[in-house]
Amino acid sequence: MVTSCLKKILISIMLVGVAASAAAHTYFFGLTDINLNSQNKHIEIIHQFTAHDIENTLAEIKQVHFSPEHPKYDQYIQAYFEQHFVLKRNNKTVKLNWIGFEVKRGQLFVYQESTHKDSLANLMVKNTLLTGTYPKQINTVNYQDLTSQNKLQGSLTYDQSLNVSVIGRDENLNSN
Repeated sequence: MVTSCLKKILISIMLVGVAASAAAHTYFFGLTDINLNSQNKHIEIIHQFTAHDIENTLAEIKQVHFSPEHPKYDQYIQAYFEQHFVLKRNNKTVKLNWIGFEVKRGQLFVYQESTHKDSLANLMVKNTLLTGTYPKQINTVNYQDLTSQNKLQGSLTYDQSLNVSVIGRDENLNSN
């Protein structure tokens, strides 16, 4: 059974994909959804970015021609996401398991999860995906924890100057 919130998230992801194609890089943006699974209390994460932006960034970082044919394509993408998207609680990194990724219609979808049972409240999110390569990159993180008593949900926005925020706090932390 798919909840109405999950339907909204899936529709949002599809619309972002259509908008990305139509914009033809007038805008640089990424979208991440963080949800707390109501049944097993695991944190589930889905990232969506323009595939060639990630590929161009990795080509620049690694100083190689980087495409899906590269022998370390999967490895480099995983390492990049693990380095540039981090969750912390009480100054300790939350271990994120790598589920995998897929490319659909020019969009890269990356899947991660934490099997540690937790809530999203006061979770620190660091997101520097593509902000070092593209000065106009904007990353949005939507979060939802319908298991907590407070039904926590909202959005965080990241760019080159702001890359750390805390879920459930009104203020953002500037940190590089």
